[in-house]
Amino acid sequence: MNGLAWIYLVLAGCTEIVWALGLKYAEGFTNPIPSIITVIFIIISFFLFAKAAMHVPIGTAYAVFTGIGAAGTAVAGIILFNEEAGVIKIGFLVLLITGLVGLKLTDAEKPEEGEEPWRGSS
Repeated sequence: MNGLAWIYLVLAGCTEIVWALGLKYAEGFTNPIPSIITVIFIIISFFLFAKAAMHVPIGTAYAVFTGIGAAGTAVAGIILFNEEAGVIKIGFLVLLITGLVGLKLTDAEKPEEGEEPWRGSS
């Protein structure tokens, strides 16, 4: 289930990018169509995050969820809105993405019921 949870988590982060971009077009929720789309993606995003959080440690899940959203929204801003993309900004985005991959790689598998959890070496 942990693999599926990570798929939910990545999808949650990707849908976060959509609703974050939607906020730009919703203009403070005064523009109806972008506002409705934004709210729909907020609901989808948090539903997927909640499904993922059932199996991925919450600290890791939240960091990855917001990290994907933050990095993706920054990249979308560069591509779609011609926002500044200096070397330092790109470097920090790479650092952020590296951290997300590191969190995934260090995510310990949750032991199955009845299985002895890993206690580390002593």
